Amino acid sequence: MENKPTHNIDVSKFKRNPYPDLQEMRSVNPICFVPQLNATMICDRDSIYECEKNINVFSSVQPQGLMTILMGQNMMRKDGKDHSKERRTIFKTISPKTSRDHWRDKFEAIADNIIDKIKKLKSGDLLTLYAKELSAECLKLVTGLTNMTAAEMDRVSQGMIDGCSNYTGDNDIEKYCNNCTESIDSHINEIVGDTNRNSDFSMISTMLEGNLSADQISANIKLAISGGQNEPRDAIAGCIWAALNFGLKEHLLKKKNWDQLFNEYCRWMSPIGMSPREIAKDYSYKNAFFKKGDRVFLMFSSANRDEKVFTDADDFVLERDCSKSIHFGAGPHYCAGASIASTMISLVALPKLFLALPKIRLVEKEKYDFDGWAFRGITSLECAW
Repeated sequence: MENKPTHNIDVSKFKRNPYPDLQEMRSVNPICFVPQLNATMICDRDSIYECEKNINVFSSVQPQGLMTILMGQNMMRKDGKDHSKERRTIFKTISPKTSRDHWRDKFEAIADNIIDKIKKLKSGDLLTLYAKELSAECLKLVTGLTNMTAAEMDRVSQGMIDGCSNYTGDNDIEKYCNNCTESIDSHINEIVGDTNRNSDFSMISTMLEGNLSADQISANIKLAISGGQNEPRDAIAGCIWAALNFGLKEHLLKKKNWDQLFNEYCRWMSPIGMSPREIAKDYSYKNAFFKKGDRVFLMFSSANRDEKVFTDADDFVLERDCSKSIHFGAGPHYCAGASIASTMISLVALPKLFLALPKIRLVEKEKYDFDGWAFRGITSLECAW
């Protein structure tokens, strides 16, 4: 940690709202060591954009990292040829063409079914009633784990997310995460062992066709669940909240620029708040010295509110140019599921809900909270319609 300034945080306060600390870091020391997390945070957008691509130094290979230990070495924890090979293998599942031509119709059917149930109610928590169930049912198809309930999909995803961000070493969180990964493996084994199953566009099918090992399949399905449930769930709920909170509903229904709502929300609130790296060799960057083995956090949530890049960065501006936002990452590990997420949220979840519930409103504007710094989302979304 030599030659790097220190920034101390209150972890509980940082979890509730990381943005004041991140703003201070950007303005004073955009590359600084945080003792409470035993990691160096890189907080300015341009440094993250550059360093994320320098995989020879800022390595995704982290043998002792929480994700690797708890979930196995998935493609997100590999670099170079090892990473690109597994990513190419699942491209049939996640490509923009597959997202548009194969998954969209299926996602629409799921959304219609959920909305039909919601219409019968007068109010409720749309984080649970809509965002959570829609994301989980879509993810069941994409992964191939159609034998898993939506509730279990959400449970195991959250359990793994909590485990992977358990930098304070809570034993109960780790134990619960292990229970979740065991459940996933059990469901994978049941699907793979079904001799009557047909090949499809799911990740399990494409990985079997690509001759990936059982360990590779297990690790990458866990990766897909950890990112493919909670992040779309939180983005769907967050976008609904933003549209209603900032009075954008009528404009969106008229302009149909749901993709802009999605992109600005992800810039502004960053459901994926950071991505960890391990320093592969001693390295100096912008007067900061990194030692081999150092833990580094690329703070996407900070980059997306960098005042040098975004005017009035703390404000939610629907028509903002989000082209420099890195909410999906910036380098070779750019989110593999970006096309599927955009299809699910911008083309299906948001327009379907607002068209079906034209009178939708927030129950009480002051009673909505967000939580998390590594992964961040709204804690509930009570609405009436």
